Amino acid sequence: MRTEGDIVSESVEDRSILAEGLVRSFGDLRAVDGVDLAIESGRIFGFLGPNGSGKSTTVKTLTTILAPTSGVARVAGFDVTKEQSEVRSRIGVALQEVGLDDLMTARELLTLQARLFGVDSIKARRAAEHLLETVGLGRVETKKRVGAYSGGMRRRLDLALALVNGPQILFLDEPTTGLDPVSRKDIWNEVRRLNREEGMTIFLTTQYLEEADQLADEVAIIDRGKIVAQGTPRELKKEIGEEVVTLTFASARAAGRAADALRSMAPEQRVAGNEVICYFTSAADKLPGIVRALDEAGIALEALKLMEPSLDDVFLRATGQRLEVQEEQE
Repeated sequence: MRTEGDIVSESVEDRSILAEGLVRSFGDLRAVDGVDLAIESGRIFGFLGPNGSGKSTTVKTLTTILAPTSGVARVAGFDVTKEQSEVRSRIGVALQEVGLDDLMTARELLTLQARLFGVDSIKARRAAEHLLETVGLGRVETKKRVGAYSGGMRRRLDLALALVNGPQILFLDEPTTGLDPVSRKDIWNEVRRLNREEGMTIFLTTQYLEEADQLADEVAIIDRGKIVAQGTPRELKKEIGEEVVTLTFASARAAGRAADALRSMAPEQRVAGNEVICYFTSAADKLPGIVRALDEAGIALEALKLMEPSLDDVFLRATGQRLEVQEEQE
């Protein structure tokens, strides 16, 4: 497992994305602060972090939208600073802010995008039709303007636009934020298909822990510009213990008192609001002692839950906070 500070030494030939000591500053603020990455070709890489953690800035740096302040990054074997055109010709990018012309149709936008990549008009129209079918928009009314699209349809179209040049590497910056569960699962299925059938390397930033757990071969958590945890979902969950005990109290103050009372028997713990989360290799023999200690301290326990670790537990341990996203229903 790699963590922040490891030196990237793998060969470029085996990696789609390499970064060593990557820094991007805005004045005195280091939005990306010494990031190391080594992502194998043909993998789905999940990039997690709270808002303002440096996720989008890292993507914009790797995709040549922003120049690095310092450090080295290579994408598809090319330097993002010195060989920008080579990088851009080999990647597809769907950023968080979907910039679509509401007055155009999907076919018009896709045809225009293909023409910008130097494809002749006939092939550009054929490519547009193929991509519409690929992302499930083939049955959309031909003359329907993008302004009338739902959020899920707009995300599908944005994905199609990122695929126009047949990229080796696809960057998706929070592609399902704000989508209803059905639309989100549709995007997941398309991401899996692109990876398995096309062999495409996919760099996915997300605020949905379930999304990273379901899709990613490897995940990294970034916080305040630094990588604080990295590995496969299984490795990261195993690292914090075999079982997680979540204790719920009436208030955050009661949770703080409980954490102090349990410190000796549960040294590996986190407090989140009115909850105390304890990590154990085996929790079964700890539960009676936990309940007894709380009773002796005069702290009322409202609920107790025993579960296997999740990426939410990994995230909480790495950053000290939960990754909460407001679910929006269409």
